[in-house]
Amino acid sequence: MSLPTPAATRKGILLMLLAIFLFTAMDAQAKGLIAKYSTVQVVWARFAGQVVLVLLFLGPARIGPTLRTQYPLTHLARSGFQLGATGLFFASLAYIGLAEATALTDINPVLITLGAALFLGEKLGPRRIFGVVMAMVGAMIVIRPGLGVFTPAALLPLACAVSYAGNALLTRHVGPKEGPWTSMLLAALFGTLVTSLALPFFWTPIALADLPVFLLLGMLGSGAQLCIIKSFSMAEASAVAPFAYLGIVTATFWGIVLYGEYPDLWTVIGALVIVAAGLYVWHRETAARRA
Repeated sequence: MSLPTPAATRKGILLMLLAIFLFTAMDAQAKGLIAKYSTVQVVWARFAGQVVLVLLFLGPARIGPTLRTQYPLTHLARSGFQLGATGLFFASLAYIGLAEATALTDINPVLITLGAALFLGEKLGPRRIFGVVMAMVGAMIVIRPGLGVFTPAALLPLACAVSYAGNALLTRHVGPKEGPWTSMLLAALFGTLVTSLALPFFWTPIALADLPVFLLLGMLGSGAQLCIIKSFSMAEASAVAPFAYLGIVTATFWGIVLYGEYPDLWTVIGALVIVAAGLYVWHRETAARRA
């Protein structure tokens, strides 16, 4: 396979930046909705919106072939992890700030590295172990257990990071074998079906003023995932992956602008430690691949 051109790499990076912007914007909208509605209802809107948009994009002729898969159990597990990651993160937004939740979730790259070693047979050397340990140290700085700052709600984004890592590992396993639209549609259908079963027990009538926000939620999430798919199809993963850490910056921006949430000094320090650990692991893996 030929290497991407510099122009394609630049486009891939721009698409990744747009994806991060859209994802954090979605999370910011979800935080406002969760203050009025149940987490189940908000998560349902996120996945149902994606189902509608993907079906409209594919058109009737492509829906059947897209739904066919040779790995139904893998997609089932992957979709479960994706639903878990979304639900856990949205649930945490009712209790902690957007920047703090995003920082804690961003330990997922090093968790993916650890999981790849444990389940996919990739090598786990001392440098990778160091990156994992430092990411956890950063998370402990953010939540500060034992200092009166920690709350059980801080475990929600950490659990989200674990669920996201499981989703990423299964995506890495099945991704080269099937098209991205299959994964995107099946995950959205699974999330919509599961939350629809629980929705009658958590439903709150939607105020007319909030209806556009619910619609925007699905649009932002679908647009972000489409940008990520396009980004990784244009450029090497090693070129675009580090830009995902700008999500901490954009999440902080949305938290300040929309909710007046300013992260404290220790949250900033912990987030920097997490980002540094992730970039260190990325740098070592990139150097190893080149070698």
